[in-house]
Amino acid sequence: MIEVRGLTKSFGPKQVLDGVDLSLSEGESLVVIGGSGTGKSVLLRCILGLEAPDAGQILWRGRPLADQRAEFMDGFGMLFQNAALFDSLPVWRNVAFRLLRTMPSARARDIAVEKLARVGLGPEVADLYPAELSGGMRKRAGLARAIAADPKVIFFDEPTTGLDPIRAAAINALIRGIVDETGASAITITHDMTSVRAIGDRLALLDRGQVRWQGPVSQMDHAQDEYLQDFIAGRARPMGSHPAG
Repeated sequence: MIEVRGLTKSFGPKQVLDGVDLSLSEGESLVVIGGSGTGKSVLLRCILGLEAPDAGQILWRGRPLADQRAEFMDGFGMLFQNAALFDSLPVWRNVAFRLLRTMPSARARDIAVEKLARVGLGPEVADLYPAELSGGMRKRAGLARAIAADPKVIFFDEPTTGLDPIRAAAINALIRGIVDETGASAITITHDMTSVRAIGDRLALLDRGQVRWQGPVSQMDHAQDEYLQDFIAGRARPMGSHPAG
């Protein structure tokens, strides 16, 4: 579905991505983890075309993504870290934002209400404004928007940030259920190992701009990588200490 080859990106003297190789198979849920500043968000922004890489390739179904950007943009969904709802629009218009370009308002609203129901929000929420929603409800509305156009690939940027454990577990379950039901491919950026276990089929660990370890989530607990095991367990390391690759 998506393949990243030798991706590099610097901002001034700071090398953020340093030869990243990564792939996403059809119907697969890939979770990308790593410490702050390791390039997770920059990787996502490069795939989405929000940043231009310095070198390397991004392929979409085996062909350069840059040559088919419009098709790709029509077929993806995105759940932003803070949901990124438009405060001036009611919830249903947020959910149907993309749909309103291609279909009558009444039809777009029906689909929005249907997608809201899929994430556990009733029709009474449709005419509320984002400021009237709790944090968990905003995340759900953002998820409804991400799936409104039945995308082939969905990106999740820190989907449980700012949520308590119960609401985070509910969002994780929704994401896993949607990926399973729709057959969509998914890339999730997260620091939350509970999300990794709930959402992911495969894990990639970024470290110093490179993929340090990748493999099935089911195998990560037994991986012979000290940094990965520290990350999983949340173990602190002395300042300046960093295990070898």
